[in-house]
Amino acid sequence: MATPQTPYEAVLHAARDVTKLDTALDAEMLGAALLGSVYEVAETDRETAVREFVAGFLAATSRRRALAATTVRAVFAALVPDAKGADRVRPGAAAPAWSGHLGRVHLTGTWAYGDVYGDQTSYLATFAYDDTVGGPEHALIALVDHNIGIAKDVFVGGPASRILAQVRQLCAEDELTWFREEDPSRMRGEVSRHLAVTDHLGQLPGTTSLATDRALVGARLAILPAWQGAVPVLSDDPLPAAVRADEIRRFLASPEANRAGFDDVDGAELASLHFCLGLLLDHAATFADADPLRWSPTVAGFFLLDWVHRRAVLDMDDAAMLPRVLRAWAAYAARRRGLPETAAAGTDTAIAEMVPEFVRLYATGERRSPATAAVAQLMADGVDPDDPAALDAWIDANRHRLSDDG
Repeated sequence: MATPQTPYEAVLHAARDVTKLDTALDAEMLGAALLGSVYEVAETDRETAVREFVAGFLAATSRRRALAATTVRAVFAALVPDAKGADRVRPGAAAPAWSGHLGRVHLTGTWAYGDVYGDQTSYLATFAYDDTVGGPEHALIALVDHNIGIAKDVFVGGPASRILAQVRQLCAEDELTWFREEDPSRMRGEVSRHLAVTDHLGQLPGTTSLATDRALVGARLAILPAWQGAVPVLSDDPLPAAVRADEIRRFLASPEANRAGFDDVDGAELASLHFCLGLLLDHAATFADADPLRWSPTVAGFFLLDWVHRRAVLDMDDAAMLPRVLRAWAAYAARRRGLPETAAAGTDTAIAEMVPEFVRLYATGERRSPATAAVAQLMADGVDPDDPAALDAWIDANRHRLSDDG
């Protein structure tokens, strides 16, 4: 057989046995996998790239009468119904019996589950074809990572009942997870919102089903009712001064702050305490949810081993104070959120284990940004950042070194 000359020919060749499949679900999964190649290689706006590819494919194959070609056209039209020309596609008279059931499914249930810390939420929906000829009941799972603000993975498969039972059992056996029925419109809103971020990533997370199942996930999400609630919007001031001040007051009056000895500090130590509390709140504001009470071993690791070194200049008092403040704040936040004792203990243990690496990174400065490194050097040289004349003189004297540092 001749080598395909265009991407459209390559798809037709890859789908040449589509008519031999047993169900519409099999065909939709094959079609989604083929479109997954387009999604994966797109450099930006991957959903649009797939839609434009399907439109181009439908236009380029409009005169093809071979059964495989007309069938795969119907599959793509069902998966991406908003592609140009999709509304005019019809299965041929000789098409497989299941071809008339492509995309004709209804929702049978929606659930959500995740870790008690709030790092990740998985959404689960089950679907059944309107006629069993279409195929078996199947499940969609979408994993939303709240720390990086994306849909980290998606998956479509079955049997739906087995997947649901496994998830229920796993959550029931682990006190650090929760499980609940979910509003289908909320599921659509949350998954779609985070998928939109994923669609624009320069590089996808290293999961194969994210690309291969993306088109089918989009088609299934469109069946769920639209979310009518407010869509979270990133604010220029996600933690207003009044909110920050109130949280700090509540913390300093808490038993966790008392146990840490913070009701007894003064002078330079008191300044370091408030500086460190400000860093915790600044870090919380970098997340889409901007929740100062959402701390976990993962979030603590982001903060203590990466963010603070890139974004802040600590003196010796600050560096000594910061792990103490973080441990007390994490315990305070866990109590406020009603987390199990094992969850709070897990975060505290993780922070304690991170301290040696935090100290090493502080000492080496290897994760400092160029700007942070420059400010640290300025302070080490005894220059007052608020003295313009002294600052200008220091910059002139160190111009060569600063340019070498990039």
